Amino acid sequence: MPPRTEKTSALRVAVLADSDTRWKWGALTARRLTTGDGGAPTPRTEISGLLLRGRATPTPRQLAEVGDVGIDTDRVREVTAVEFLHTVRDEGYDVVVLALVGGAVQAMLHGLAALRLPARPVVVTGYVGVVYEKLADGLLLRHGADVVLANSRHDAERFRAVYEGVGADASSVTEAALPFLGGAPHTPEQGRDTVVFAAQPSVPASRADRTYLLRRLVEHARLHPRREVLLKLRSKPGEHTTHIEELPYQRLAEKLPGGLPPNFRLVYGHMGEVLDRTDLLVTVSSTAALESLHRRIPTAVLTDLGVRETLGNHHFIGSGLLTSWDHLDGGAHPEPDREWLAGQGVAADGTYATAYDTARARVTALLARDGLPELAPYYTPATAPGYLPGILARHHLAPDGHPLPGTAAPRETGRVRGAVREAVREAARGAYRHGVQRIAPVVRRMGEL
Repeated sequence: MPPRTEKTSALRVAVLADSDTRWKWGALTARRLTTGDGGAPTPRTEISGLLLRGRATPTPRQLAEVGDVGIDTDRVREVTAVEFLHTVRDEGYDVVVLALVGGAVQAMLHGLAALRLPARPVVVTGYVGVVYEKLADGLLLRHGADVVLANSRHDAERFRAVYEGVGADASSVTEAALPFLGGAPHTPEQGRDTVVFAAQPSVPASRADRTYLLRRLVEHARLHPRREVLLKLRSKPGEHTTHIEELPYQRLAEKLPGGLPPNFRLVYGHMGEVLDRTDLLVTVSSTAALESLHRRIPTAVLTDLGVRETLGNHHFIGSGLLTSWDHLDGGAHPEPDREWLAGQGVAADGTYATAYDTARARVTALLARDGLPELAPYYTPATAPGYLPGILARHHLAPDGHPLPGTAAPRETGRVRGAVREAVREAARGAYRHGVQRIAPVVRRMGEL
């Protein structure tokens, strides 16, 4: 991909993310858009990593477990929304990838528009995985970006229908695929029989449902003592991911009657590495199912708790993957529907190598223009006066996108002050996590008495 102008020695890309999974999506998306093969950026490409400060800002351990995304974690720094906007103003990036929750994307779009840069960057955004809830809300909050990536043909059609249905420009919607698909196709290995349950932080939400799934997984291990059964966890207690996890499986496992069988283990780490030794992937609705399908690993989506929008497994209607623990205990392996697979962007047919061609061409064409039009989100103070100001205020921005008084990007005045600020931030995060995982469940139970 060429730089925007001949005077520029390198294409400069910034990735802003607000959680571990969105960091993984954003960094790998930046690589797909600038190299085409998922490899390291060329010498003419510089990718900078920025983490939006908040409750889900990833820890160093979480960043390390994301795997190789082509950006040294030592070069990734944490910023506030206002600090990010000042960085874009000062650094002159060519492309900005917003790997954020919808409200944060909307705030950054208005903040970038308010900068009135003579040569603004191309703005790219999208979704980390399966879009099974808040479709209209999330999409309209992302409207205004130059490129809104869809992970599949199915998503691209839905995204355009939403934009066109409210009279918004849908030309930004660009079909691609999940940027972190990869790995060798599944090959059965003699003597290996591994079942992996991909846990999710907030699905299901209740203690009873999560305990049920854990109990069935443990029972499956006991029924098949020669089979290795792994519970793949997203985070350790106290850490946050994209979604809040009030009831970590680790805590529930400690209280499970009878303990855990020897062929059952809790594992962390990079999902791709876990899939390397997986013979059956089981989940409620995790995006890990799409990674598994891409590698042609037998995959099962559970119906034990129903097929419901709140669980997200309704997304897999028509996939042929819906089944229950009773069937899995009996040895059943679902067979995916080929037509369904073709529309979901898993590219198990070998087309993944070209999945980002259209998106890359669109970004290249935008970079080649003499000037880009002003960012024009669907939501404005005129179209959503009762909604937009609150979204912007959460990121210390006024309704016009400018920083609120008193929230200019702070300057560090020394190592001591920087250390104090970091200690205060960590203490605040710790208190928040303790409230979410310890106090909130108790209060909820008391309310049910």
